[in-house]
Parts: sequence; structure tokens; C-alpha cells
Amino acid sequence: MKYSRPLTVVASIAMLGLAGCSTTGTSNPDMTRLQERLDAKEREASELQQRVAMLESRPQSSGEAVNADAMLLPPTAKPGECYARLFVPPTYRTSTEQVLKRGAAEQVAVIPAKYEWVDERVLVKEASETGKLIPAKYEFVEERVLVREESERLIDVPATYETLSEKVLVKPAYTTWKKGRGPIEKVDHATGEIMCLVEVPAEYKTISKRVMKSGPTTRKEIIPAEYKTVRKRVMVAPPRMETVAIPAEYKTIRVKKMVAAPQEKRTTIPAEYQTVSKREKVTDGYMEWRSILCETNASNDLISRVQRALLEANHNPGPIDGVLGKATMAAVNGYQREKGLATGQLTLETIRSLGIKPK
Repeated sequence: MKYSRPLTVVASIAMLGLAGCSTTGTSNPDMTRLQERLDAKEREASELQQRVAMLESRPQSSGEAVNADAMLLPPTAKPGECYARLFVPPTYRTSTEQVLKRGAAEQVAVIPAKYEWVDERVLVKEASETGKLIPAKYEFVEERVLVREESERLIDVPATYETLSEKVLVKPAYTTWKKGRGPIEKVDHATGEIMCLVEVPAEYKTISKRVMKSGPTTRKEIIPAEYKTVRKRVMVAPPRMETVAIPAEYKTIRVKKMVAAPQEKRTTIPAEYQTVSKREKVTDGYMEWRSILCETNASNDLISRVQRALLEANHNPGPIDGVLGKATMAAVNGYQREKGLATGQLTLETIRSLGIKPK
């Protein structure tokens, strides 16, 4: 494979600070420290493998292959020193700039109004008008009132009758023989009597009879109008409204009167500027071989001095025991980030930054 040699070198670097620089008779704290270093080397080996995979993914010339091999080893290594590829953080520069903190403004101060107490006649109730009803006037008068109008009626006029006397023949005149008393009278030879022929006059009878003088008829009769004198109450003056004026009501009260109006006083406040620091990146971070502290050039006394220097720099390394444990490495990483140093391992550059001269 094209990159088989770099992979072998990566495996060798992973054991560089362990197998190459190890001593016999390590204690338990030393085992912990070695385990931490092994973890760091494994992480670094993983990064290198990723880079190798990236390089394998594109064709390279023979010159590029030589450069890649060179990157996987410290460029200027010294005998007896340990090296590790560490991340060198980006560098920044701080520039200052004057920016507007607060724009120009105007302050307004209000001068309150002035008041004084005065007696003032105030209107309590306005003048008004009210209406007064004057009732109507009445009086009694007599009046002839038509009760029934004049009319006509037809009256039946019965027929008139009159009684007339009329002589009616009851028995006509006749002659009859009556016994006479003189010689001139006839003598009835049979009886020897003297009979006299007597003329009996006609017999009349006066009777009354009712005859109609005039037939029944009708006549018009005028019924005169009928009046009645009545006494009634009549209005001689209608009701009316009379306007009554109600005068206004006033009251003298003590009032607070403004004698001077409120005023405003404007004061111009100039703009305020502030100087701010701006942090700009100068170079990007990169991976670089750096000389680190390992068992070859490390001692408990040196680690203790590093711990005390970290504590003075306000980075707590844990107990001052001369062991490069987790707490001490956390303090080292914090110090390196604060100072912009390469992070990941305790480099000689970091030791010198702490003011310690390694032996």
C-alpha cells in the first residue's frame, strides 16, 4: 500500500513517550500518568490516520510522498527529548477602536408652575327659567239646547158619517069595513049590522140611517221643535304657562391659581464615545511537533515546581504531589489556552512560560 510506512510511524509515535522513555519499577501514580499519555497518543494517532486517509484519497507525486513522511516525524529532534504533535492555537491581535457609546442627546428639566391661593366667586348654579301653569277659568251659563228637532207626522182622519131620517112605508093605505053608527053606513044584511067602509091611511115609519159623509183620509201635523234650557260649565280663559326666572347662584371659594406657567429647560448632552478592544485572528491554528516533558526529562521535583507555578497563575493543579495527573493536566491545558500556547501536552515551551528552567 502507498502509505504503509506512515502508518507504521504512527504506531511508533503512539508508543514514543511510553516504551521508548519508560523506566522500570513504576508506581501506581506513574501507571495513571502513562495511561493518560497513552490516551493522548491514541488521539493523536487517530488524527494522523485521518490525515493519511485524506492524502490517500488524491494522487500524489513522489515529492509529495516524501513531504508527507517528513510531517509524521519531528523535523529537528534532539537526542534524549520527547516530542508530540500538538495543536498550536491560532494567534490573535488586539486592536482598539473608538465607537459611539451614547449619541448626542438633550436633557429636559421641567420648572414647575407657581400657584397662589385667591378668593374667587364661582358660579354654583346657572340662572334658569321654570314654567308655572296657570289653570283655565270656567263659569256656568244657561243655554237653550235643542232636544228634538221640528218634525211632521201623518194623522189618520176617519170617514165622517151623518144620520139621516127617512120615512119608510110600512103599510100602504087601504080601505076596510068597520062597524058604523049611522045610516049612511052600510048595513050588513046578513047580520043587520051597520058597516062603514073606512079608508085606512098608509102607515109610515121614520128610520134613522148613518151614511158616510166623507171618506177616510190623512192629514199632516207639524210637531214643533223641542228645546231644553241647560246649565253648563264653559271655559272663559284657557290655561297658560307663565315663565318664572330663577337667578344664578354664586359661592365664594378659595382656589389655587397658577401665577406662572410651567417651563422647560433644555440642556444638550454631547455624544459619548468609548474605546473598545477588538480581537482579530492573525494566523490559524495548526498541528506541530513540540518538545514535551516525558519520563526521560521529567522528575517529581520538576512536576511539583510546575504544579506550584500553575497554582500561582490561578490554575488549580490539585495536590502538589509531583504527579502529572488529570487535575494537573487540566490546569496545564487551561494555562496554555490562556497564554495562547500549544495544547494537549506539557511542553517545554509551557514550562518556560511558567518561569521554570528544565534541567
